[in-house]
Amino acid sequence: METYMILRDLAIIILSAKFMAILAKKCKAPGVVGEILAGLIVGPCLLNLVAPSDFINQMAEIGVILIMFSAGLETNLKELKKSGLIALVIACAGVLVPLIGGAVLYMSIYGFAAPGTDEFFEGLFIGSIMTATSVGITVEALRELGFLKGRVGQTILSAAIIDDVIGIIVLTFVLGMKDPESDPMLTIGKTLLFLVVSLVGGYIIYRIMKVVDARYPHTRRIPIIGFGLCFIMAYIAEKYFGIADITGAYVAGIVLCNIRDAEYIDRKVTVNSYMMFAPVFFVAIGLKTDFSAIDTSKIVFAIGFVIVAMISKVIGCGLVAKACKFKWMDCLKIGVGMMTRGEVALIITNKGLNMGIIDSSYFTAVILLIIVSSISVPILLKLLYAKAPDPA
Repeated sequence: METYMILRDLAIIILSAKFMAILAKKCKAPGVVGEILAGLIVGPCLLNLVAPSDFINQMAEIGVILIMFSAGLETNLKELKKSGLIALVIACAGVLVPLIGGAVLYMSIYGFAAPGTDEFFEGLFIGSIMTATSVGITVEALRELGFLKGRVGQTILSAAIIDDVIGIIVLTFVLGMKDPESDPMLTIGKTLLFLVVSLVGGYIIYRIMKVVDARYPHTRRIPIIGFGLCFIMAYIAEKYFGIADITGAYVAGIVLCNIRDAEYIDRKVTVNSYMMFAPVFFVAIGLKTDFSAIDTSKIVFAIGFVIVAMISKVIGCGLVAKACKFKWMDCLKIGVGMMTRGEVALIITNKGLNMGIIDSSYFTAVILLIIVSSISVPILLKLLYAKAPDPA
């Protein structure tokens, strides 16, 4: 792609995202909804002014990394410690119920199959696509509403992060049934090792940054170092441990969240994210949608896929949250907050396409799920918080 075409695409994306975000807020909806709709309007779905490209996808990836880094910086560690075990249990339910729901949906439409058959495996893979939660959209919505630091917001954030890690482990087990070279135990070992390395290395980095921050308080070198740490942790997480880069970015934010200038770093990150990368991330979701490519034979499956994927998260996460003594309204917030799907679902689907497990017609169902959940979740969260604000 020529450089001038990149510049044109960026101009269209940023200006349309901002215009639609303002329009969405005028309509009492979160700005991220408008940005996703902007992608639908300027992309192949309607005007076809901007086409998805590797450059846009990479910019979008930086956007979600910065969103997660900022979420880590805004994390309340005391609340995170309180919700840690609860978040783990909620995340497990948020993986198990969609996994079963997806498999049952597939087999109820295309026929139930015995374990060990290709049909049974395909159904299990469809369920594994439903397991991952897209934390970036929910985080941005909660931040925009001002409830990210509350007990419910921190529980959703923690559970969504854990959910993705568990989802990746589940995917490895599922792929292990198809690919004899896949080693599920190695993946679990790498995940545990990443947690240990993050805990030890993170504490050392925190102590060093605390000294640097005390010597050079409120200077530009502090957020610059923070940016560097964010990208290094994102790189290490995916390159050496096979964990999503957004998890590494979030951990980097947590490492720095208790230093004196954490809020200052967050402001600098937010400026860069708000101006450029975050709008590209949300618009990119809309750009990947092309309803003209829908296979009519898969419409019934696609609708069922969206419904089961969203409701299964609410049921699984919400009921477990109730068992953990949350109020019913808070349980609903947690369930709704876990409904969004995004980059991890796309990664899992792409893996299935590359391995020949599913064909490209199923990709439309995943894109439809991402669009519906990305638009509906911020709106539903706003309605729920308007009815019952989180005092914590």
